[in-house]
Amino acid sequence: MSSSVNAHAAKRRASVFSKRKVDPAYYWMVVPAAILFACFLYLPFLQGVKYSFTNSQGYGTYKWVGLKNYFALFQDSRVGNAYVFSFFIAILITVLINIIAMFLAVVLNGKIAFKNGFRAIFFIPYTLSVLVIGYVFKYIFMNPIPALGKALGIGWLSESLITSEQYSWVPIVFLAVWQGVAYSVLIYLAGLQTIDDEIYEAAAIDGVNAWQKFWKITFPLIGPFFTINLVLSMKNALGTFDQVVALTDGGPNSKTETVTYLIWKGGLTGGEYAYQTANAVLFFIVLAIIAFIQLKISSSQEKI
Repeated sequence: MSSSVNAHAAKRRASVFSKRKVDPAYYWMVVPAAILFACFLYLPFLQGVKYSFTNSQGYGTYKWVGLKNYFALFQDSRVGNAYVFSFFIAILITVLINIIAMFLAVVLNGKIAFKNGFRAIFFIPYTLSVLVIGYVFKYIFMNPIPALGKALGIGWLSESLITSEQYSWVPIVFLAVWQGVAYSVLIYLAGLQTIDDEIYEAAAIDGVNAWQKFWKITFPLIGPFFTINLVLSMKNALGTFDQVVALTDGGPNSKTETVTYLIWKGGLTGGEYAYQTANAVLFFIVLAIIAFIQLKISSSQEKI
């Protein structure tokens, strides 16, 4: 009896779907977008994958070399240092952005005066060009800050951080965090505004303090927004490029070369087009794996 009912229901659903008509306007909107994506994203990507198996210089003839470029990448200490440095600053940038942005979002979501004005002030860094503001910060780190360090008697701050092999990463991280916090604050604010005030009122009646309110109520409820911020900030941090160009240009002694900077420097100006194309393909695979792991971990935590 149940099998005949299920069969009848399945046949009914099939007849409904077969009779459903799709408005041609949907195809007129989707198909051109798919073609544009294919022409300007997927085809160039596949072309780059092809060049990574050659000795191409970006022009003229080339020969197939198979996996030789990829084997060379794993033996290149400069590439290894670039990956280590990229992950080092990416972790720092991601952690600092999310901590600062979440704190600012909670404060800006509270009942404070000039709340909208403060939101605008915190968003201004995101609207500025990284290269332009980077050169401003380069001057600050090379002149006023060393002078301040000398006045305060702080040894490591008395010299320019940009020319220091030990601390040259500090200006890069500082600029990336200063500019990246703004967008994350907006996402966290959007998440905070989805929480009903009645939940906080009930918690206040139960005697919940401010830290418990944040950790037991606020943070779990903005979990999806935390996931979005975590993935985006990590992706942007791993792609740090403009900050390096404006502040250190990969120096001193290649200590601040990120993977993206090395791909650009070696591929477009260093005569390593195919070699750095292979590096770009490898970096894409690494980013895809990291994003997949982040989403898996975050989604599993949200279900708990």
